[in-house]
Amino acid sequence: MAHRLLARRIWTFRHLPASTTTSSSSFSTSLQSATPRLSFLSPSRTLPRSLPHTSRREVSFNIQDHEDFTERVINSELPVLIDFHAQWCGPCKILGPRLEKAVAKQKGRIAMAKVDIDDHTDLAIEYGVSAVPTVIAMRGGDVIDQFVGIKDDDQLDSFVSKLIGQ
Repeated sequence: MAHRLLARRIWTFRHLPASTTTSSSSFSTSLQSATPRLSFLSPSRTLPRSLPHTSRREVSFNIQDHEDFTERVINSELPVLIDFHAQWCGPCKILGPRLEKAVAKQKGRIAMAKVDIDDHTDLAIEYGVSAVPTVIAMRGGDVIDQFVGIKDDDQLDSFVSKLIGQ
């Protein structure tokens, strides 16, 4: 693929119209002397002044560090499901979308935090995570319930309902 792209550039350079190249010009000057193109980042291109604002809250968020965990999970006004997972974990890849679907059904009454145990080993140790996937339910900074492994959709829905008190 790279060879084809390089060959195309060389062919294009050799076959430029005579008006854009001179016998003494180099490749870079022949491109500069060609008609100027409008760059995406050029100031002459106007971008919309504001992007549409959506009030929809994200279903889940990734934890960045211990401070982020404290701010977004421990101090959260909403109940929070914490999904301890790993990139290499097959069952985690199955459970993650199921959890997001169960949380989305609650329409903003619950939040979901994702913690990669390889990036945040300290949090995994602090909460006693010895296997993945592990899901911990917290309300007001207190652990309410937890499970390890994969659950089906009905079990996840009842787990989430129990967390929000239904």
